[in-house]
Amino acid sequence: MDSHRAAFVAEAEDGITDLNNALLALEADPEDAEAMDDVFRVAHTLKGNAAAMGYEDVSDFGHALEDLLDAVRQGDREVTPELMDLLFEGVDTVEAMVSEIADTGDVSTDPSDLEGRLREMEEHGTVGGGDEDGDTAEGDSGTDAGDADASADDEGADDGDAGADAGEPEEDSGDADDVSVPDLPDAAAALDDPVAYADVTIGETAMAGVDAALVVQALGNQFGEYVTVPDAEALEDGEYDERFDAFVGDADPDVVAEGIGALTQVESIATAGVENGEDGEAGDEDGESTEAGDAAETDDAEATADDDDPDTASDTDDTDDTADGADAEEEDTTEAEDDASDSGSSSDSKSGDEIKSIRVDVDQVDELYGLVEQLVTSRIKLRRELEELNAQSDALDELDKLASSLQDTAMDMRLIPFSQVSDSFPRLVRDISRDLDKRIDFEIEGDDVELDRTILTEMRDPLVHVLRNAVDHGIETPEEREAAGKDPTGHVRLTAERERDHVIIEVADDGGGLDPDQLREKAVDEGVKSREAVDAMEDDEVYDLVFHPGFSTAEEVTDVSGRGVGMDVVRTTARDLDGSVSVESEPGEGTTVRFRLPVTVAIVKVMFVDVGGTEYGIPIKSIAEVARADDVEEVHGDEIVRHEDDLYPVIRLNERLANSGAAAAGSGVGAGGPGQSEAAAGDEAGAATTDDDTASATTDGGVTDEGMLVRIREETRQVALHCDAVLDQEEVVVKPLDGPLSGTPGLSGTAVLGDGDVVAVLDVVSL
Repeated sequence: MDSHRAAFVAEAEDGITDLNNALLALEADPEDAEAMDDVFRVAHTLKGNAAAMGYEDVSDFGHALEDLLDAVRQGDREVTPELMDLLFEGVDTVEAMVSEIADTGDVSTDPSDLEGRLREMEEHGTVGGGDEDGDTAEGDSGTDAGDADASADDEGADDGDAGADAGEPEEDSGDADDVSVPDLPDAAAALDDPVAYADVTIGETAMAGVDAALVVQALGNQFGEYVTVPDAEALEDGEYDERFDAFVGDADPDVVAEGIGALTQVESIATAGVENGEDGEAGDEDGESTEAGDAAETDDAEATADDDDPDTASDTDDTDDTADGADAEEEDTTEAEDDASDSGSSSDSKSGDEIKSIRVDVDQVDELYGLVEQLVTSRIKLRRELEELNAQSDALDELDKLASSLQDTAMDMRLIPFSQVSDSFPRLVRDISRDLDKRIDFEIEGDDVELDRTILTEMRDPLVHVLRNAVDHGIETPEEREAAGKDPTGHVRLTAERERDHVIIEVADDGGGLDPDQLREKAVDEGVKSREAVDAMEDDEVYDLVFHPGFSTAEEVTDVSGRGVGMDVVRTTARDLDGSVSVESEPGEGTTVRFRLPVTVAIVKVMFVDVGGTEYGIPIKSIAEVARADDVEEVHGDEIVRHEDDLYPVIRLNERLANSGAAAAGSGVGAGGPGQSEAAAGDEAGAATTDDDTASATTDGGVTDEGMLVRIREETRQVALHCDAVLDQEEVVVKPLDGPLSGTPGLSGTAVLGDGDVVAVLDVVSL
């Protein structure tokens, strides 16, 4: 995909998301003028960008959307469910066309049927019937000019501004006696008589270049010959001060006012006739001129003095034919060029100040990140080789700092706000709730929280599954909610919150909740668990049954959910990302699905431990303390260790890993043993801190007869892991497990060391 098409697609996709959310806000409050403005602005931008790129199908269809929105904005059409459904269908069609452009560069979707329905809604207020006031289109003498324009557009009469209401209040066709006509620029000398002058005002806009480009395009489509001051290229670059001059050849001023004034981009327009040739000769050497020329010079002089507009100042430079006039012209032109140069410098400076970010293709970011991973591995290998030679190098220490800084920067570049995914969810919830005849109030909090792009990409589908379940299974119908004494409108809330190096994402609803006894019966009926097993389960454990493959609480299968697929994928995806998912519920009160995900992936600092002759890594971020295993106690048959009046259960890794199959997995990935002598391990363990102010190492030896304990942070999991020895710690590149090893309990991935050894990295949460 070429850069221009890629930029168009990226901006269009952002615009589609914004348009969906703006339409949702308008649907929620039809009187919200700000929401209406947002809808119209985004739709206008989409249409303008498509026209600028030459995608006429998208532009023409966007024009139909924009005309209908304009009818709503002008108060000619009410916001009804039928109208909103049609607008949302239109947005979906635009999204499909943009997707085709992204894939092939061309549009194959034919939107003519929907475009016709949009026009019908604009003209009559409904689809498939007459006018909403009971009048039919045929024979209605009161049909407004906007409807006539729309009809003309359907016949191809007006490619640039069809369907707009020519009687909009902001139009001002002006009167020749009230309009000050500037001198014709040299470029206008070739225009055919009669020449119409138009003073076009765009007004304040965030899209000056796009708005002006669309007006220029309409001039060309409707009239053919025209000249603008500033010229068309400058206008498309936004280089004008809210207004500009246009000279149209072989045109009537009233026709120009009607055609251009109908454009939604035009705030006002004043027109007048001008004789080509006569007005081009503005005056004699003494500065005398015709009345029109005199007025023009006065007007331009005032405009120059008041607005300091170099473009307007230069308009008078072409009027003198005498030597004195030529001198004056040269002087004025020089001043105007100087002003323009100063203005350009100011503009460049301003633009330079405003450019705070650049658009970079994600493949380039991924490539950079891959190179950083290789650099980290090479740095580890180099340090090990120097240690084997008992060599010291200050340059290597400096390389460590530079590589760490580069690594942090590369990882930060991969972080994107949660809103990149969550912005599409309000439309999703809206559509599902309408399909199910439910009322949903959907809220999003924490959409500015940042996560790794890979994590967000992988989590989008699981979140869609959970939201669908919340609306379908969780929220009751309005009648059921009222019978239960609830507000007939259900509430679904999606939140994201940063906790240290993890992000907590929750989907909560205030629906009927999960009945643990019903879940137990379902589990037995479907053969998921035995009666004895479910009776022995706590409610919290019972809720986890929803993640079992094929398990569903739905009474019937719907188009939305209830097929027993999805929630098992949700848990698998979360675990593959080194995260977790859990369910909390209260019957009659609602359900909360909580995800705990790492902010970033791949490069982490780990501590290596020896378990039965095999080396494993434990993420440093999870470790609170390393100590000798000589204070282990047994309470009620379970091993524990005390720390500041808290009891930490002891997990013996050799037993737990063997039982979970992680030991075999660890061996299978090529872990080649501790890689150090016990003496060396003992020397290393004295420095086995976690590089964190809250962590400590309370041992002077890495291996004892009793072994070593690695106490995990309380907020992560209140346990102490028993191992045979603590080795060393390094920053490594962690690769997720693929294939048959994917989802192995207790393992989060593998790390490739500098000497080529592959070490399994433990997941302390799922051990």
